[in-house]
Amino acid sequence: MAIAAVQSFLNQLYHELKGLSEGRVATYIPELAKANPDWFGISVVTLDGQVFEVGDVAQKFTIQSISKVFVYSMALEDYGRENLLKKVGVEPTGDPFNSLIRLDEDSKRPDNPMVNAGAIATTSLITGQDPADRLNRMLAMFQRYVGDEVFVDVSTFVSERSTGHRNRAMAHLMLNFGLIDEHIDEALDLYFQQCSVLVTCHDLAVMAATLANKGVNPLTGVQAVGAEHVRDILSVMYTCGMYNFAGEWAFRVGIPAKSGVSGGILAVVPNQAGIAVFSPPLDGHGNSVRGLKVFEALSQEYGFHLFDLSLGHCRFAQGLQQT
Repeated sequence: MAIAAVQSFLNQLYHELKGLSEGRVATYIPELAKANPDWFGISVVTLDGQVFEVGDVAQKFTIQSISKVFVYSMALEDYGRENLLKKVGVEPTGDPFNSLIRLDEDSKRPDNPMVNAGAIATTSLITGQDPADRLNRMLAMFQRYVGDEVFVDVSTFVSERSTGHRNRAMAHLMLNFGLIDEHIDEALDLYFQQCSVLVTCHDLAVMAATLANKGVNPLTGVQAVGAEHVRDILSVMYTCGMYNFAGEWAFRVGIPAKSGVSGGILAVVPNQAGIAVFSPPLDGHGNSVRGLKVFEALSQEYGFHLFDLSLGHCRFAQGLQQT
């Protein structure tokens, strides 16, 4: 398998799946309903900076729940593992991402930072002198991962803020249990802003490659997050990142990942590459239909599953070394 075969395989997957008509674009946030269901991109970024891409990899869209991974990384750096665990757990859940009941019965903390309740609690912990400072710190964090400036899509932010009543209910419930403070509107605004950050499929692949590279952006050389936090980030992604499809994802694909309802899926192959797929039509779990099929095919073709990696069965790195 030569290097050209990697691009050829991506091209093949793209053309096989481009005409797929399954799934529906998310509509519960009005701005998301405007997405073109035909948008479809695949991007792979290796640790030495090689890029393999096909399709709509430069199309901008809002990051949505994929942001939870990176805000969690920021909270880890601000608070440390043990302090953060007191506020947000790491237990997988079989319930939907927006469940109102996913608070631990004893501690009342959210089960994990990848469901909405846990993400809101995590976002509320981000430090800063005032709301503008906290937002600027967050945008600077995303910039380290992406390697370029990032911006909040104001239309999506307003759309999320005006329809986010379920998230407000979660925040008030957590306030009742003392998990977040009384500045609920500030925490929710920051949460809606983080979900409204504009990215591309290429950006997501670079962000994933940064985690695969022990927190160092492979294109810029910038340390986006401390290497000591990467294991915790990937662990939560692996067990909780794909909503209530996480178990089947771990079985079929087997790499740390996070999806978002705008149609993005980001996945990390440790010490190998970052991979992203963008395709807005979603299945019943809120995951990109085309995206799931791409990742299952890639995992099968290259031995990306973590247990293949641990057993030395990964065929990706060997292929890149061939000429």
